[in-house]
Amino acid sequence: MSAAPPHDSTSEGDPLLLPDVAALGLMARGAVLVTQDGEIDELNTRDALVRLTEGPLLLCHRAFTFRRLAGPGKRAAPHPGAFDVMDLFAFVRPARAVLPTPQGLARALGLPVPGDAEDEALSLFEAARTLLKTLTHPGYPDREEALALARAMAAAGWAWGEPVITALEASLADVPDQRRPLTGENGLRIWRRLEEWEERAPPPPPSQDPIEPEAVRTRLRQLTGEGAEPRPAQSDYAARAAHAFAPKPAPGMPAILLAEAGTGIGKTLGYLAPASLWSETNKGPVWISTYTKNLQRQLDQETQRLFPEPDERAEKVVLRKGRENYLCLLNLEEAANRLPAGSDFIATALIARWALYSRDGDMVGGDFPSWLPPALGRARLVPELTDRRGECVYSACPHYKKCFIEKALRKARHASLVIANHALVLHRAGLDFAFHTNGQENPPAEHAAGAEDEMPDHGAMPPRLIFDEGHHLFDAADSAFSGHLSGLEGADLRRWLRGPEAGRRARARGLSSRIGDLVAGNTEGEEALDTVTRAAQALPGPGWGARLNKGEPHGPAEAFLAAVHLQVRSRAGSDGFYSIECDTHPLAGNVEETAPALDGALSKLERAMLALADVLRRALDEEAATLETATRVRFDAAIRGLDRRAKATVAGWRLMLKTLMDEAQPEEEPDKEAPRFSDWFSIERQGGQDIDVGMHRHWIDPTEPLADAVLAPAPGVLITSATLRDERDENEAEEDGFAPSWAQAELRTGASHLPLASARAYFASPFDYADQSRIFVVRDVDKKNADAVAAAYRELFIASGGGALGLFTAIARLQSTYSRIAEPLEEAALPLYAQHVDAMDNATLVDIFRAEEKACLLGTDAMRDGVDVPGRSLRMIVFDRTPWPRPDILHRARRDAFGGRKYDEMLVRLRLKQAFGRLIRSKADRGVFVLLDPGLPTRLTTAFPPDVPIERLGLAETIERVKEFL
Repeated sequence: MSAAPPHDSTSEGDPLLLPDVAALGLMARGAVLVTQDGEIDELNTRDALVRLTEGPLLLCHRAFTFRRLAGPGKRAAPHPGAFDVMDLFAFVRPARAVLPTPQGLARALGLPVPGDAEDEALSLFEAARTLLKTLTHPGYPDREEALALARAMAAAGWAWGEPVITALEASLADVPDQRRPLTGENGLRIWRRLEEWEERAPPPPPSQDPIEPEAVRTRLRQLTGEGAEPRPAQSDYAARAAHAFAPKPAPGMPAILLAEAGTGIGKTLGYLAPASLWSETNKGPVWISTYTKNLQRQLDQETQRLFPEPDERAEKVVLRKGRENYLCLLNLEEAANRLPAGSDFIATALIARWALYSRDGDMVGGDFPSWLPPALGRARLVPELTDRRGECVYSACPHYKKCFIEKALRKARHASLVIANHALVLHRAGLDFAFHTNGQENPPAEHAAGAEDEMPDHGAMPPRLIFDEGHHLFDAADSAFSGHLSGLEGADLRRWLRGPEAGRRARARGLSSRIGDLVAGNTEGEEALDTVTRAAQALPGPGWGARLNKGEPHGPAEAFLAAVHLQVRSRAGSDGFYSIECDTHPLAGNVEETAPALDGALSKLERAMLALADVLRRALDEEAATLETATRVRFDAAIRGLDRRAKATVAGWRLMLKTLMDEAQPEEEPDKEAPRFSDWFSIERQGGQDIDVGMHRHWIDPTEPLADAVLAPAPGVLITSATLRDERDENEAEEDGFAPSWAQAELRTGASHLPLASARAYFASPFDYADQSRIFVVRDVDKKNADAVAAAYRELFIASGGGALGLFTAIARLQSTYSRIAEPLEEAALPLYAQHVDAMDNATLVDIFRAEEKACLLGTDAMRDGVDVPGRSLRMIVFDRTPWPRPDILHRARRDAFGGRKYDEMLVRLRLKQAFGRLIRSKADRGVFVLLDPGLPTRLTTAFPPDVPIERLGLAETIERVKEFL
């Protein structure tokens, strides 16, 4: 990572070349154009869109601007010569945080924050001027290389090319040979300047000394500081968390603690205290797993209290995500080679510039500007430049020693605290568990140098685990331990085995190009490789989707998928905008006919892959004395990849097919056990188009494998959340000695499947909810009437004065409401942002919402957990209706297994409880929670704090109460 560019320049009089175009400020139904001379022109939406598409303008975030004027779904685009100030910011201040709005730019640059649309337009001139001045600063780093890259971008058509070149040339006027280009042809070869990682000896296993609760309290006081307000509940929570760091009492019996701590307890520092103390005492790692990127980022910031020195913190604290989150330097190199000019080159150049200054190369969160690819109209660049499944060649890669992923993996092995996420932690366990589930006795050995094992290897000792946002463990396990026999999954495996076909250009390389040289001259190996390549032809090939639509499948996999497609279409009863599904049984005749053929083809493929892996193992053994380390790693990676895909993926598909074929000919089973899996067929759709088809298998209770594969092997586990329990009627009888609320928490976290009962702890929120919050159920709004719902949102948002979050259970209703309320809210000086409307990712929208106190935000219920907005920026939450679970086939199976109606109601209560918990984040907060559903059953209201009255009122009276309270 290079030194960060300075903030700006204080020198006056540097030659600047601002674009001679008008700046655009957005209104709800139109725009304002302002020239540098101060001339103002107000345009309606249609005229503003014409100006935007037909000529260059100075604007902020071109995709957001266009979407606001044109509406979702339009295929036109802003003029390619648009001067987007966000492009300029990304070039001048790479890897620096900024919100992609005129207000966000102004704050990041230390400028006055604009108010109305006219001020916003004027502020863009000042922001551009400030950024260009920064380039003229003599302390600006790497000016020669920045200039070389700017020239390449200008040649590719970058609107800011000439102003940036002028500013940089002025700063280099006294530097000889300043026109010297980079060593690379186009300035994208930033890997030449990245540091290499160095291999270190593996760390010894940690000791297992317990930590005392009083020592934990002392550590917590050190973290909070001497002058901090006393928080007895936080201290008690931290001391109780020490239980999860006790020595393991017996095999398969971790020291496990379920700790529900209400909002405001201070969970983060509460568990960082015992985690850091245990790690320091025992010289071992603690992995902290979260569900949302926001909490991962917050945790990273909180560790500054533990390690204030940046260098020590970089050594002791590591953020870990899956491989697909990081920039792949080989992908970047291939992009650099094939992008001589055009907008793709400009976007890739700005990403490369970010990578040079990035902390860790994380493109999904971290310091990557997630607003950048959408702003450039190149949203697909992130998956194209990250490490997609099955493509990494490990030590065969020319950038292996500089790889961001490899650096993160090696740092994690020696870190004290590893901040990960549920998906990553469960991914490795899910793969290993699949071998046993699929009847495989020996999972493939992992080789540390291959870097595919995400968890550090400390002998046989897994790391201590903390699962924050523990209420999401059920969903995370559901994803990690599921199986999918689909067109996309099959095509992905075929690409991994055969590489790009039919003249297609792709990043992936097949086995022949990756390991052909390893078996060259080995007759048995060459034959085994050829057998695998030919057997892979049974999988869906390029263009499989189009062939299915035409009824012309090729090969056994496509024939099976075509039969599934027909069965779903015949039985689903609806096209569905997003996806449609049906039960697997009774099987349609063509499914029953094609399943055995596919099973036979997969059997051949599985045998061929395992045979090739055996050949490679023998070669590795026979040539052990002569192989270089890099070649050994390639052998290991190939063996591991073949084993994993054959024994987990292909064998899993065959088990799914076996279930279909066995159940097609049922036998009498009078004492049949309850099913452990739910199987179904589906057609996945996007924008009304079919994008995938196949069979799915999920555990009905995914916490069974979670307990076996993750919890039981760990020495100690802390599972914590503000919403672990479903608070039901206090008068409801206890079951099996447990209060119903704790029984549900045990079930949904996997603790109920362990032989040793977990310890449990509850810490009430310190907030006075009766004084700080109000709950209203509006009884006279027809939730099926889009106009009535939109009117309710409009008036409620205006009554709150902004700071309002609207949650919807369907995207279509969200978009409908947005179109109806955007203009009146702007007239009330309340900016409105919306998921699935604005061309920004959820994290950016939440950051904007947090920064702008009067902003309003619309999102689906899925956004609920990503919102962490303290203060007045969030003072109202409105649900459009009761968030009942989606009534699909998987939910039906779980409903039958987990208590029918009670299961539905538990899910609703947990969702309401989690949403309400977003509202009050400090003792100074005040907020209202509104549900536009008169049908909310009273028994569901136990989700809310018992001391907050729930008032069922008409809309007009609710609005008056909101005004009075806020």
